[in-house]
Amino acid sequence: MRVLRTIAEARAELPREGIGLVATMGALHAGHVALLRAARPENGTVVASIFVNPAQFGPEEDYAEYPRDEAHDLHVAEEEGVDFVFAPSVEEMYPDGFQTWVEVERVAEGLEGAARPDHFRGVATACLKLFNVVRPERAYFGQKDAQQAALVEQLVGDLNLPVEIRLVPTVRDDDGLALSSRNTLLSAEERTAATALPRALSSGRQAYSSGDDPVAAARAVLATEPGLDVDYVETARFNGRTHLLAAVRAGQTRLIDNVLLEGSL
Repeated sequence: MRVLRTIAEARAELPREGIGLVATMGALHAGHVALLRAARPENGTVVASIFVNPAQFGPEEDYAEYPRDEAHDLHVAEEEGVDFVFAPSVEEMYPDGFQTWVEVERVAEGLEGAARPDHFRGVATACLKLFNVVRPERAYFGQKDAQQAALVEQLVGDLNLPVEIRLVPTVRDDDGLALSSRNTLLSAEERTAATALPRALSSGRQAYSSGDDPVAAARAVLATEPGLDVDYVETARFNGRTHLLAAVRAGQTRLIDNVLLEGSL
């Protein structure tokens, strides 16, 4: 496995075809492993990128506290048969004088777009740069970040990028909590409280199947957990898929999750 630190290295070392890309911000866990395992049999070369993108963090968000452990990440990547890791610095991705940003409009409105202004501008810009540098045929994203995945699909379609976006189901821990790098920031009490989030979404999905209001059902479960502050609970339709989505805060840690109500990945 080769670790590439610069755009020039990536362009010189990566093959011209047959690449599958898994874009990450590091702190790799079983959710990332699921993406890597989806990519491995479908591509001659698998590239994992590790880049904690400051452009998608707001001024009051946890960029400095975001978990980083490159040695662990490289070990996981090698164990999963990754061929190349692209791990650029912030200065490499956003050099002095950088001033070009990508805006995706309607998909970025509401939900995370409303809660985190400029978040999706940072996501779209970083993804487009990664696609231009790595030149993958396929890129793999998780269902947990449903709005982000839809935004990347829109970006690829609108700009005619030769990249196929593959979506992989959310991976959950034994207690139902969706795997996330931010879970490591939760205290034991906060972790227990956070398990109300997947239970709420499951209740909402059951209500939807019975013809009842999924948002009301999910909110009813969340209302029983005083350790959570609810940001939103909403349904949204992305590219033929209907999701029930929620965001909560447990202590200082903000968590998002969703379940699929209609459609398939």
